[in-house]
Amino acid sequence: MTHIAVLGSTNMDLVTYVDKAPERGETVTGREFRTVPGGKGANQAIAAARAGATVSMIGAVGTDAYGARLRDTLEHSGVDTDFLRTVQGPSGTAHIVVDAEGGNAIVVVPGANGTVDHLSPGDEGVIATADALLLQLEIPLPAVVAGARAARRHGVRTVLTPSPVQPLPPELLHAVDLLVPNEYEAVTLTGRTDPREAAAALLELVPEVVVTLGPTGCLYLTRGAEPLVVPAPRVTAVDSTGAGDTFAGALAVALAEEKPVREALTWAAAAAAISVQREGASASMPYRPEIEARYGT
Repeated sequence: MTHIAVLGSTNMDLVTYVDKAPERGETVTGREFRTVPGGKGANQAIAAARAGATVSMIGAVGTDAYGARLRDTLEHSGVDTDFLRTVQGPSGTAHIVVDAEGGNAIVVVPGANGTVDHLSPGDEGVIATADALLLQLEIPLPAVVAGARAARRHGVRTVLTPSPVQPLPPELLHAVDLLVPNEYEAVTLTGRTDPREAAAALLELVPEVVVTLGPTGCLYLTRGAEPLVVPAPRVTAVDSTGAGDTFAGALAVALAEEKPVREALTWAAAAAAISVQREGASASMPYRPEIEARYGT
């Protein structure tokens, strides 16, 4: 089986559902509240595992009840947690408001994720055996850079989701093979308001770029070829939380299985389309038979 390593965050998502998100200084009444295991690292690990890969999670959880639940959720989805360490203190949390149209706003409190600022013994060995390494930016940047460099040393494809968006140092960009920002992140990183222009600017920094465009689909660029636009399936969104992570996890699996790029992007878009029709992040992520069924329509 394809082996995907994930170096990143694990959070408990504290999700409030509202008709309309509050403005600054405004108080609104929510419709529902849930605690849902998440974090961009854990989400991508679960997405990749459900898409059919063997997945190893590298990161940290706290000694609180959230930490035990996060580990259990990963293991239940088939993710290897041998390199998910437990540290004293609280686990990471994400405070999420989801409106009636499925849009969201998120505040992340790092907790145990803040201790993942370097590679621990054994982490590079796990990365070396992978077909791809998935990275995000919810853990300290030095660890992300170290993971990317380890992957480069061992010829492992590195896929970076630049979220939460922040300046990307050259030493990280030099070790990234595929950058997967959403439209907002691409615009913020480049200052270009047009997604195509933003993607082209990012392509000067890394070999491949996929800009996800929500319900519109995604835009793929690689050097020496024409841009590729892949539309997203038309669905009614209930909750977009975790959709980008579902896309990234499924895409990493498809590319590691050597699917052609258009087919891999279509596969990933199908996975994301399924996820937005369900509430929650990790809970919404589809299993491989569901993606296959959707991909075939």
